[in-house]
Amino acid sequence: MKRSLYPRLSATGIWKNRQLYLPYMLTCAGMVAMYYIIRYLQRSPLLESMYGANSIYTILGLGGWVVALFALAFLFYTNSFLVRRRMQEFGLYSILGMGKGNICLIVIWDARSNAVVSLAVGLFVGISFSKLAELLMVRLMEGEVSYHLYISTEALMSSIGYFGIIFFLIMCSSLIRVRRASAISLWNSESTGEKAPKANWLFGIAGIALLAFAYYLAVSIREPVSALLWFFVAVLMVIAGTYLTFISGSVLLCRILMRIKRFYYKASHFVTVSSMTYRMKRNGAGLASICILATMVLVILATTTCLYFGGTDVIYRRYPRHITCTVHTRHLDHLSQENTDILRGFAQELAKEKDVDMTNILDYRLASLNGSLNGDVLTVGKEFNSISTMDLYSNLRAVYFMSLEDYNRIAGTQQELAEDEILLYAMRSRYEGDTFTIDKYGTFRVKEHLDTFPVRGESAMYIAPSIFVVVSKLDSIVQLLSGLANFSGDALLQYVWYYGFDLPLEGEQQIEFQRQYQQRCRDLEELPFPSWSIESRAYGRADFFSTCGSLLFLGMLLSIVFLFAAVLMIYYKQISEGYEDRSRFDIMQKVGMTKRDIRKSIDSQLVIVFLLPLTIAGVHLCFAFPLLYRILMLFNLFNLPLLIATTAISFLLFALFYLFVYRMTANAYFRIVSDS
Repeated sequence: MKRSLYPRLSATGIWKNRQLYLPYMLTCAGMVAMYYIIRYLQRSPLLESMYGANSIYTILGLGGWVVALFALAFLFYTNSFLVRRRMQEFGLYSILGMGKGNICLIVIWDARSNAVVSLAVGLFVGISFSKLAELLMVRLMEGEVSYHLYISTEALMSSIGYFGIIFFLIMCSSLIRVRRASAISLWNSESTGEKAPKANWLFGIAGIALLAFAYYLAVSIREPVSALLWFFVAVLMVIAGTYLTFISGSVLLCRILMRIKRFYYKASHFVTVSSMTYRMKRNGAGLASICILATMVLVILATTTCLYFGGTDVIYRRYPRHITCTVHTRHLDHLSQENTDILRGFAQELAKEKDVDMTNILDYRLASLNGSLNGDVLTVGKEFNSISTMDLYSNLRAVYFMSLEDYNRIAGTQQELAEDEILLYAMRSRYEGDTFTIDKYGTFRVKEHLDTFPVRGESAMYIAPSIFVVVSKLDSIVQLLSGLANFSGDALLQYVWYYGFDLPLEGEQQIEFQRQYQQRCRDLEELPFPSWSIESRAYGRADFFSTCGSLLFLGMLLSIVFLFAAVLMIYYKQISEGYEDRSRFDIMQKVGMTKRDIRKSIDSQLVIVFLLPLTIAGVHLCFAFPLLYRILMLFNLFNLPLLIATTAISFLLFALFYLFVYRMTANAYFRIVSDS
């Protein structure tokens, strides 16, 4: 045979099946473009010069791996539709005398054409939109824009190398499938009948049980740290439960619909339900995949947009003043008035040089320790170190003790406390006990549960919930707990001095004040503090929005990737089922079924099948909502109305897009079955 025959047969086959190949190639190109954009941004000189560059690099690196692994699995999955459609054509070639080796050459040309087109289009789109993506990301991170355009050679080679390997593996899989099939099996691949599957009650019960337990975890967990620990377990349970429930439950649903005679024996329902019954095993898995992808898109969009737009609240909680100076030590003597005056003096001198006034000054001391809270008993010391890992993370608390004098001065109150009385405020958790016990050290009576606390600052950094305890005198607590030590004999009680103030400076001026303040502290030969830090709200804001902006941007990219996948799955489901159902609808038209009846039959699938993934995804999102809110609390985001709004808007937009995609693919299905 002439060598030009194989590329010609390959091109003819691709063109005749362009309804399948064109969306597949576009999806491959989209994956390549997304991967290139992420790798381009990861090495962007503009982003490397911004605050939080290390966080950006880490987040984008993680996003690159997610896209890469998802592309590997999904492109293998969708390629199976193409191979299955071409099998009958290959069977005809085999019957006409073409050997397996010749057919494999056609498969190789198919794979080569797809790889070349996908890489060329994908890299062109990726390069074209990479600068726009960079500008959007810089905008989200509130950075300075640069319009210098360049092509990342590293991202280019990485994309070609990785997707070249994927296309090679897909080609090998197709070749193995063709080599193993006989001529008769190739010819009959499209017409092979399926037995009506039976509803597997064991799978159904297991799926419902997994979903029920995952839902219970989501609504019952109260502590943010526990929510983060159990989140991934719940996700795996929801994925497994969704697949089991859809595969078994969809078969059962069809059986129930067939028994409802008024519903089943109608032209608009009969063909749809009967044909669905014979392929529900495959149908259920496809619908479950669409449901999982939809849930992933909704969760990503809702959480990342909420975190980004609620960022200002987070910043003000973390940095209550423009400039903050924090000192940590394990010896209370280090926080004497003489020592702390050194740092106060540096700030006052610098403010005087810059001719600015220091206002809203915060100045207080805390004693802090970590412990495990069970009920109203806090376990500390060596017993705390022996607690099991899961209990430790679930019950871990950072406890801060403040003197009544400092509290009244800062909060503007005139509270009074006896020796055994305290005021208590729980942050990111609930505490309703009337007493607070430090195991083996003493019990205090809670005089009042505070609704707010005038300082949070540094505690906002820690993922562990915090408890602020106001005592009559800080020295009495220090004396009571002075013997606390861990297994190594190191003191567990830590002392914190916090000094913060506002300045009439913004942005870079505020950051420059922070830098000069730090430099003056470093220039002193020996500070009487083992650990100290100076922060500014402006720098913290830039760093935070760099992280959240990159998270939001990555969330949007991943949402687009998952939307690609969901759209292609819906499209292939409609197209492949259209070719399978064409003969059935042909027979029905010959006995009197009109095209109007066909349209009604297709529309009935919207209610029976395609609303199921969207509805179940909505149910998953509703049950995941409490868990997502508690995880966001770890980022100091307590804005519940904002999370409700972003979740509702995300679901509404996705639902409209989902129904639009269904309508477009349903039209393609209608054209296939009605033109027979």
